[in-house]
Amino acid sequence: MTTIRPGRSYPLGATYDGSGTNFSLFSEIAEQVELVLIADDGTQECVTLTEVDGYVWHAYLEGVHPGQRYGFRVHGPYQPERGHRCNPSKLLLDPYAKAIDGQPDGDPALFGYLFDKPEEPNTADSLGHTMLSVVSDHTFDWGDDRAPDLAYHHSVIYEAHVKGMTRDHPDLPEEIRGSYAGIGHPAIIEHLRTLGVTAIELMPVHQFVQDGHLRERGLSNYWGYNTIGFFAPHNGYSSSGTRGQQVTEFKQMVKNLHAAGIEVILDVVYNHTAEGNEQGPTLSFRGIDNNAYYRLVNDDPAHYFDTTGTGNSLLMRHPSVLQLIMDSLRYWVTEMHVDGFRFDLASTLARQFHEVDKLSAFFDLVQQDPVISQVKLIAEPWDIGDDGYQVGMFPPLWTEWNGRYRDTVRDFWRGAEATLPEFASRIAGSADLYKHDRRRPLASINFITAHDGFTLRDLVSYNDKHNEANGEDGNDGDNSNSSWNCGAEGDTDNQEVLDLRARQQRNLLTTLLLSQGVPMIAHGDELGRTQLGNNNAYCQDSELTWINWDLDQAQRDLLDFTRRLVHLRRTHPILRRRRFFQGAGTGEQIGDMVWLLPDGQQMQDTHWHWEEARAVAVFLNGDAITEPDQQGDRVTDDSFLIMFNGHHEPVDFRLPGKEYGRTWDIAVDTAHPLGQDGLEELQAESTVRLDGRSTLVLIRR
Repeated sequence: MTTIRPGRSYPLGATYDGSGTNFSLFSEIAEQVELVLIADDGTQECVTLTEVDGYVWHAYLEGVHPGQRYGFRVHGPYQPERGHRCNPSKLLLDPYAKAIDGQPDGDPALFGYLFDKPEEPNTADSLGHTMLSVVSDHTFDWGDDRAPDLAYHHSVIYEAHVKGMTRDHPDLPEEIRGSYAGIGHPAIIEHLRTLGVTAIELMPVHQFVQDGHLRERGLSNYWGYNTIGFFAPHNGYSSSGTRGQQVTEFKQMVKNLHAAGIEVILDVVYNHTAEGNEQGPTLSFRGIDNNAYYRLVNDDPAHYFDTTGTGNSLLMRHPSVLQLIMDSLRYWVTEMHVDGFRFDLASTLARQFHEVDKLSAFFDLVQQDPVISQVKLIAEPWDIGDDGYQVGMFPPLWTEWNGRYRDTVRDFWRGAEATLPEFASRIAGSADLYKHDRRRPLASINFITAHDGFTLRDLVSYNDKHNEANGEDGNDGDNSNSSWNCGAEGDTDNQEVLDLRARQQRNLLTTLLLSQGVPMIAHGDELGRTQLGNNNAYCQDSELTWINWDLDQAQRDLLDFTRRLVHLRRTHPILRRRRFFQGAGTGEQIGDMVWLLPDGQQMQDTHWHWEEARAVAVFLNGDAITEPDQQGDRVTDDSFLIMFNGHHEPVDFRLPGKEYGRTWDIAVDTAHPLGQDGLEELQAESTVRLDGRSTLVLIRR
């Protein structure tokens, strides 16, 4: 029999000290809590936790070591009509588990209620059908690991999926493909390094659940936005084991990326859990203290208040929920050494009551936290609740996925009318969204595509979504991809069509990487990755979503083109300013940013309102930079003239007068696969013809 001592109430979860393990669980509603130790043969040993302080049940067990699987049984009221769903026949995951073994198998025993009588508890034991918490060892040889600690204005973010990035890479050993070890392999790191990205933003790696309804259709929760363990690396991405080995493998991945100067940002889902609504399984939180963890309908607590579209929302005004989230964030920074977070559906985190409130307790806690306030914090600034679209409204400490940047840049390049004023604002860093509360261009995470939607190649190749493989009769996914006039869908025999699609990809990448703010590239877009028109591939764990590293010449050219763009951005401070441009200047003094008509004359107020205007140039004055670098010295740079032609027909641009520059070199021409046509120099006031839908970037050294 295991020796039991009272132990401590904090830290929550299972904490191994070299001799034994302290177990601690919060439950305000519990009348009794049992700790269940699971042997390798599936048998169980139950230990009643008799110590409770401040609603935290705890005990210390000598001789319990890393690798031990365990769970909890919580005795208390089963009263759905009052929001209580305790059921001791359900073996529950520890919300603070650092490692998790297994996946639910879909058995009816996982559900806390009877299907035909939901008001009555289901007494079938879920042991053998559910996931198990695992005691893990926190020790790891970090050596001389140091966070790259890169400033936002030096950042180029790369959104990636652990499996999708590595599953088919030919230089990875078969046994580590699709894993954390795969991401940390030299072949993947070399691709990221030569591309020039500074941070990899991993799609969810918190332990998530495979949905039963997807498994029944032969599909899976590929994206992973279905978290059940906020401290545990997802066991499906471990190549070394699931009894705690996933923790060590994740840490080694981070260490390898840091050694290459690449930061690790996690896409985190703290707005809901995988237990779904009242019809979902009882895996953890629901059975521990449903009324504390979840936001319930005020006058009908048998149902869940949902602003996420997934069935439930965490109760962001409960102290223990806020503690869980903050403890989780600190754990990933201090113990796992990650460098920042992207918060899925972040508006939900700000809903203490009904409205989105940027003075909410969650934001207050983040602001004052000495650890979390110092890492990168990126919001997806919307949810599906009332007034959920909050782009430009997050507190100053935060950056945001700029959905308006994405929409505006897409509109300009597909030829929509009356887009020029907003297009100019997005290129310049979106001052209209961020300057009002003294934020800077770095608050804007600029992106054209992300995991949710078309890939870059598909964006310019398909007018409609093709999600038939998802089994939802094509009703899922956004269908707002208006015509790009890039030829008939599926037409790959017409070289003119293929050339136009490739040029549009180059236009979008050029716009993204030369805009003020922080660019984010979706994995595989630099390679021309396709999902064959599926813009909601959340359930497709297959070659449809994995990167195909067998590249043709056009894909290799696009990769080289993207590398050149990132290098251009990295070597020119004027392309990644920390402050907003001041404007065109006054009198004879040329300002730091001047917008020009195709005839070389400065744009006037009336010109911005021409609905037909789809061609414009912008002058970036390298002599007018006024902000200091990190050492406090004034930065000077080359000047740029960037010409955008959103028309489908060629447009002649007249270069401005000599006061802007006597001679110009071509840095990028998107009309050519590699971005250059060999033309070396252009003279002031000369005329240059831009092909339809193309960008020309000139540099004055």
